[in-house]
Amino acid sequence: MTLEQLPRIRALIAQARAKDPLNEALVTRLRKQAPSLHSSIQLPPEAAAEELARFMLRYIEHVPDFIDAICDLTRAYRVHQQIRPLLTIACDYFVSPPDIVDTDNEMEALLDEAYLAHRLLEEVNDRFISECGIPLVPVDMTRANLIAHALIGEPFATELDQAVIFSADLLLNEHPFDGEDFKRYIVVHQQRGWERDIDRWPCLAQDLDVGVYFRPR
Repeated sequence: MTLEQLPRIRALIAQARAKDPLNEALVTRLRKQAPSLHSSIQLPPEAAAEELARFMLRYIEHVPDFIDAICDLTRAYRVHQQIRPLLTIACDYFVSPPDIVDTDNEMEALLDEAYLAHRLLEEVNDRFISECGIPLVPVDMTRANLIAHALIGEPFATELDQAVIFSADLLLNEHPFDGEDFKRYIVVHQQRGWERDIDRWPCLAQDLDVGVYFRPR
């Protein structure tokens, strides 16, 4: 059911954007929040809130595109059935958000849901690298997730992280990544890398920082 959920997720995002097409409410909130963000997040001196709003919207909109690309990638290598439970959980964060997410403010709820989805994929990717020496998919959302964490704010962002870790533990206990097709998937990418796949699904390597970057040491 993973792909069948993507139009609904995109519709939820479009609906939230349509209610505030100029993102005025979002920019107003971010304008108040920007000065209190951690100093490691470097913002442009002008239009900082607008830059954060653009990042936040792309971060949210990236989730269904990212899931769609992973579906295509794993089908191409005949490992979709092994990956499907992971993608289903990521979709469920949107279509059936956990009680921890406050759905009164649609755009903020979507940020929470996108953070859960991106963090779950990051968590599973990190564990896969530790076990197999390669990522499950060729993407690194660490920086984008850190910025989203800051926008969500403490202590709630850490509560979301704990929910993700719990989901990842259950997922990998019930659905370990094994089988002959999966072994071939690992060997192919150990030997060949990911360049061919990134060329085919550029969404996997999409840059989400949009001018929000970390100050160099």
